[in-house]
Amino acid sequence: MLNPFETPNAFETPIYQTRLTPHRSMTPRAFYVFIVLFCLAQIGFALPFLIMGAWPVAGFMGLDALALYIAFRLSFRDARAYETLDLTPIELVFAKVGAGGRRREWRFNPSWVRLEQMVHEEFGTMRVEIVYRGESIEVGGFLGPVQKAELARDLGRALATARLGPRFS
Repeated sequence: MLNPFETPNAFETPIYQTRLTPHRSMTPRAFYVFIVLFCLAQIGFALPFLIMGAWPVAGFMGLDALALYIAFRLSFRDARAYETLDLTPIELVFAKVGAGGRRREWRFNPSWVRLEQMVHEEFGTMRVEIVYRGESIEVGGFLGPVQKAELARDLGRALATARLGPRFS
């Protein structure tokens, strides 16, 4: 005989769960290889200017390398941000976690949530929003158009399933 305290609660059974993260095409290792090669090339270009006595040119070339390094470091820092979607038959929890770890969370009743997407004819899905009581929150703003379309499709199906209510076995 089954113990009712050991069976999973039909109201808490996840219907849809995902974690959205920004895409970065360059790994940290590839970044270090790239920056070393870039700095070596900059040194190769700056050496003739140093020999001619035009040392400020070499200095500005060093600033280029420093600016590129800082830009990539900021990009990798921003890649730590993510969003989560957790959907059960009675609740949709959407959380945004910033690169610094700051977390914002919204909770919705899936029966009252509307999913909207803005689609451009040429570029595809440009925006996916959760609309609840007249307020809208963008989901996956850092995703590309194809990923946003997939997210809207999958989340839309999951919300339709959640609206049917919990399933008891």
